[in-house]
Amino acid sequence: MIVQQASLQCDTAAALCEAACAYAAQHQLTVCAWVLDSHGNPLAMQRHNQAPLASTEIARRKAWTAVSFKLPTDRWEQRLHDKPHLRASLMQQQDLALFGGGLPIVKDGQLLGAIGVSGASEAQDIDCAQAALDTLD
Repeated sequence: MIVQQASLQCDTAAALCEAACAYAAQHQLTVCAWVLDSHGNPLAMQRHNQAPLASTEIARRKAWTAVSFKLPTDRWEQRLHDKPHLRASLMQQQDLALFGGGLPIVKDGQLLGAIGVSGASEAQDIDCAQAALDTLD
């Protein structure tokens, strides 16, 4: 059996990173943005020169978490609110980021990848990621 799967092109991934960083710059923010494919592999990354050093890895983790669970990363707080044992276990997983800034990229119901943004506040990271996704057709 052969399964066809849509995927993001590298130029589209780069454009998403550019859009997230452009939105951030318009709001006087410095961030890092990553786009991963549907298997969690890197497609593109862009970082403002003055973005916090840790934002590079945190943005990648946000994208990886979003693509792994097909869920925006800000939803984890609500999902784990009354499950401290599960929260503690997940927090020990190396690549998970259970706070806002990671969004799955879905088109026609199919997961194409994810974007992760870090460097500003959690709400601002989400805004930057969403602004990037809003540029998709």
